[in-house]
Amino acid sequence: MDVILIPGFWLDGSSWDEVVPALEQAGHHAHPLTLPGMEAKDADRSGITLRDHVDAVVEVIDSFDPAGGKVVLVGHSGGGAVAHAAVDARPGRVARVVYVDSGPLGDGGVINDDLPAENGEVPLPDWLLFDDEDLVDLDDELRAAFRERAIATPEHVASDPQRLSDERRYEVPVTIIACEFPSAKLREWMQQGHPYVRELAKIRDVDLVDLPTGHWPQFTRPQDLGRAILASVGPA
Repeated sequence: MDVILIPGFWLDGSSWDEVVPALEQAGHHAHPLTLPGMEAKDADRSGITLRDHVDAVVEVIDSFDPAGGKVVLVGHSGGGAVAHAAVDARPGRVARVVYVDSGPLGDGGVINDDLPAENGEVPLPDWLLFDDEDLVDLDDELRAAFRERAIATPEHVASDPQRLSDERRYEVPVTIIACEFPSAKLREWMQQGHPYVRELAKIRDVDLVDLPTGHWPQFTRPQDLGRAILASVGPA
């Protein structure tokens, strides 16, 4: 099966390097994406929009022969919003969406317009701006490596409103790999109608899997993350 891996903010396709082997060794075809404007630190990304990132994923979905079966989308962090919009655009082509410490963003929502932006982009902020839960297991060595590889995210991707139009997106099964907050807490929020999981609560088929760590399990627990994604995807 073709598994499309969508990175979150400040990351390119190489951020999945330690996750891919688990999928490939099981016979799947992993496709880690580098989204528009994220090709290099000095790329001009000031005009890149959230829709540009969504369209890039849709283009990859469309590049596969439908006769070969449906694809799986995996979205980390802000990449989860991109994955959800891609499902909205191609609900009949996606077998499952796996959200890595993330979830579906509803119509009109924004990923995060509170992040400090400059010159049309959002650099990786100081660690002090993150919650303690974000940084669990991200030790000094991993933080330094992350900051070295970090690429500023286009400001519009963080602040543009999500645009969705096809309610068939709710028929596509999803898996939530819960890292910062345990699945029990997410279920509690869903029952309470919490805004954070309002869109998720509308999806018909939801699996929740616990992977206790911080917000970047591809760095802190990459092999475990690979196995969790593989379990969600199923056999090749």
